[in-house]
Amino acid sequence: MSLSFANSIAAQSRARALVPLCVGAGVYLFFLYLGDSRLQDSDSFWQVKIGQWILDHRAMPTTDFYSFTRTGAPWISTSWLSQVLFAYSHAQLDWAGPVILTAIAVAITVAILVYLLDAQIEAPRAVLFAMLALLLSTHHVLARPHILALPVMVAWVGLLMAAADRKSAPSWYWLPLMALWANLHGGFVLGLALIGPISLEAVEHAEKGRRLALFMRWVLFGIGALIASCLTPYGWRTLLGATNILGLGELLSLIFEWMPANFSSFTPFEGALLGLIAFGYYRGLVLSAPRIFLILFLTWGALTHVRSIEAFAFLVPLVLAKPLGEMFPRPVPDAADAGRWPAHYVTALGALMIVAAGWTSTSLYLGHHRFAFTTTHTPVAAVDLLEQRKAQRIFNAYQFGGYLISRNIPVFVDGRAELYGEKFVMDFFKATEGKKPELLPRLLDQYKIDATLLVADAPGPQILDQLKGWKRIYTDDVAVIHVRDPADSTTATPSK
Repeated sequence: MSLSFANSIAAQSRARALVPLCVGAGVYLFFLYLGDSRLQDSDSFWQVKIGQWILDHRAMPTTDFYSFTRTGAPWISTSWLSQVLFAYSHAQLDWAGPVILTAIAVAITVAILVYLLDAQIEAPRAVLFAMLALLLSTHHVLARPHILALPVMVAWVGLLMAAADRKSAPSWYWLPLMALWANLHGGFVLGLALIGPISLEAVEHAEKGRRLALFMRWVLFGIGALIASCLTPYGWRTLLGATNILGLGELLSLIFEWMPANFSSFTPFEGALLGLIAFGYYRGLVLSAPRIFLILFLTWGALTHVRSIEAFAFLVPLVLAKPLGEMFPRPVPDAADAGRWPAHYVTALGALMIVAAGWTSTSLYLGHHRFAFTTTHTPVAAVDLLEQRKAQRIFNAYQFGGYLISRNIPVFVDGRAELYGEKFVMDFFKATEGKKPELLPRLLDQYKIDATLLVADAPGPQILDQLKGWKRIYTDDVAVIHVRDPADSTTATPSK
């Protein structure tokens, strides 16, 4: 190796430490600039509201107190820590707080992914994988708890895969990651589920004489991870709460993020799947049985539920990192050169400069931009009118539930589908979407509804227009209000 080539590798090694930081900073600024597009899910309203309740009462919710249809029913918050973080940031900076938290979480996720991949493959390829993962996940980058748990998911799986690559067991020091994940979001069950197949990867390639001992160490780690996941204010009930959503059956096909992947039009996910298949055939990529299972499992999850595409996007590269590193070997830097003192100082200085630049950019941007929630989920004028009329029992659209909760108005239904149950929400959708319009008057009478607040372009308002005993009193581009008509009038004059 020539002296100039050796110096070049050493310089690249020092620069490589800054690559994850630079990429993360770029991602942060990108999502900060697109912050308004992260505020388009009404669940964010009740997430913030519950977090504020926890801060105000210094207690954890165990029953529902936001609806009039399920008041007092058992309910726990499996994302309490994320909700507290969102609530605190919202109290300090209005909606800019949750946007900044979301952008930081995505940036950290990408930085961690690049860092972990860089141990096996060259930095440009690591960055490319991270950008592709981000592209596939953009549709689900919202100001909601799953985003704050995303960096923990990537770090957890990355560390487990690194242990498997070394043919060793994970360190017990990693268990606090699982505890953190379990307090941030119910998706921690995925982290528990992946311990098994990843352990098989480590055991399969270990020496025959130590396979049993290694397998038992992984089993003990798995038990430790299960215990760690229960280190929440709810204890073992966190596991039940995190899996309740999967028991909603047919209802999952009506909630967008739980719908199966749709290939009626070309999507980045479809392109990623085709590209993965093409690359495997073209390069003759050979994987072990556990790695094949991991990829198939993550692919199945993404095909079954749209929200699982982000797990596919960020975790499949970690599964493929070692085989790709063996397929595309890179020059190994001299350890003495790579570890010289300038590397640490350059990295520290670079990190400080990136943080300073990010803070300055954020301050300048917030100085002239106010983040606002999408108007399709905020029927402000309609709710103002309902408050003036002192409506008590409002039959609200599913997407308006979060906003009503933020206004301290009891709701008929909201995004906590696991609270209401499959039949209740299915009857609601069938009644308001015109699939079974005869259900609508039954629900209105059963729950003693005195006003409805439905989406303007949905079938529900048209059904109510024809329903005896109801009249339309308000219409705008977002919402429609109907109230009971004492005179049983079947006609109404829309007003604005």
